[in-house]
Amino acid sequence: MTPRRNLAKVAIQKIKGSATTKEKDLVAVEEPLEIRLAGETAGKKFDRSLAVTMRTPGDDYELAAGFLFTEGVLRAPEDLREITYCVGAHKLEQQYNVVRVRLRPGTAFDAERLQRNFYTSSSCGVCGKASLESIRTSGAERLPDNGFTVAPAVIHKLSEELRKRQSVFEKTGGIHAAALFDAAGALLAQREDVGRHNAVDKVIGEMFLAQKLPLNRHILFVSGRTSFEIMQKAVMASIPVVASVGAPSSLAVELAREFNQTLLGFVRDGRFNVYAGESRISGE
Repeated sequence: MTPRRNLAKVAIQKIKGSATTKEKDLVAVEEPLEIRLAGETAGKKFDRSLAVTMRTPGDDYELAAGFLFTEGVLRAPEDLREITYCVGAHKLEQQYNVVRVRLRPGTAFDAERLQRNFYTSSSCGVCGKASLESIRTSGAERLPDNGFTVAPAVIHKLSEELRKRQSVFEKTGGIHAAALFDAAGALLAQREDVGRHNAVDKVIGEMFLAQKLPLNRHILFVSGRTSFEIMQKAVMASIPVVASVGAPSSLAVELAREFNQTLLGFVRDGRFNVYAGESRISGE
């Protein structure tokens, strides 16, 4: 069984000035991943498709675990019985684009609430107030002030530390990344994906499966901008500081302020903006 590739070689025409040449170029692979949930509730077995996300293959189990944890389906590693790739009924090869997450018997599962959350996150007409309400009802809590602080000097070096480890970005220039750091700026986990929210799920999923949650003394750093979804995932994992190379959205700022998170943007070239939670940035 050969895992799916995260890079693909394509034929291109390269034009420089008036000259045209035929070459090969590497691009990041983008494929669908279906996440299925199986288990037993009220004496009845179920096996249902929950979501399909476009992702870069690799770390699919971590992606599924992180997604289900940040959506409030999985509360603890003990809820999880196993994660497997699905095998087609009439196919011998492994189907690497479908994973089944099987819950342990007795694990509570509110299918109706989950459907409402997916509706809220996918519907064009749902307002910011409804989106924030979905976070409140998912079990997320306002982060406490536990004395965790980060020095500006640490923040300044996060982008460079992540950039040095972006192997797929180095070859393609077209993929996002998320990384988890400690207060001293030591990198603990890093993942790449065509979707920045998928990269975050992969990082959180890795920590979830390793039983290293909550991450209440850590920094999440992401490439690109910071969206509401990324802040929501960080809240669920109790991550107090979220930083990004780009700008945050208005709803990301609102969520950070409501849940007592520190939100930093434009972290590059020796500068950054603090949009929420300035008390966690030390004066050193």
